[in-house]
Amino acid sequence: MRHRRPTVADLLSMKGKRQLSMLRVETLDEADAAERAGVDLLSVPPSLLGPAFREAAPSCFAFPGLEYGDFVTAEEYIRAAFQALKAGGDAVYCAASLQTVRRMRDEGIPVCGHLGLIPSKATWTGGFRAVGKTSLSALEIWRQTTALEEAGAFAAEIEVVPVDVASAISKRTSMLMLSMGAGAGCDAQYLFADDVLGANKGHVPRHAKIYRNFAAEYDRLQRERIAAFCEYVADVKSGTYPGKAHLIGIEPVELEAFLTSLD
Repeated sequence: MRHRRPTVADLLSMKGKRQLSMLRVETLDEADAAERAGVDLLSVPPSLLGPAFREAAPSCFAFPGLEYGDFVTAEEYIRAAFQALKAGGDAVYCAASLQTVRRMRDEGIPVCGHLGLIPSKATWTGGFRAVGKTSLSALEIWRQTTALEEAGAFAAEIEVVPVDVASAISKRTSMLMLSMGAGAGCDAQYLFADDVLGANKGHVPRHAKIYRNFAAEYDRLQRERIAAFCEYVADVKSGTYPGKAHLIGIEPVELEAFLTSLD
């Protein structure tokens, strides 16, 4: 049986003691599977939150993501954060400015920031590639880490950063460090469910590990879907459907009375 859902204080008390597992899930079925599998942390779209989500994943600590660009002002971020927490989130992911993070922290909102490769801001670091491979860029990540910590974030996703750099940073910050391709020197390992399941037909990140081949199963199901639809269309054209088993009858005397009334 799973324990109660951890708090922010619980997670911070685990820093450096054991690796946590984290998945990005986007459906209730994925959330349910994560709960049953014992996944610790979930990244979720805010739209997934609600009673049904908490029924599916009562013990998982959830980070609804306040996607960069969907909000502009600190007030918009704060309003969205409170809505997400009220709907069942435990903390919010936010890649907005330090001022916004600080405002949210001042309101008591647990915030997870982002370091290293930040997809929404990748143009500043050369696109979708590793960050921190030189001493200068590694120092810049450290500077951003200390700034984020000072602003009040309790956690940070650190993405596609050399393992030695990420490990050194994780040891020197009080924040919970969530590694996406940054190695086991951090506090949690973070992957997308689509990559774990092999459902991603596009680019598969180097750090992803595929455990199943859902893409092939989805292809098989699509072929079966098309075949079933074709058979249905053929049945309609030939008159095979609907058959007697699909129809509702009426007693002859009732039918006769009905037809008489029509005439």
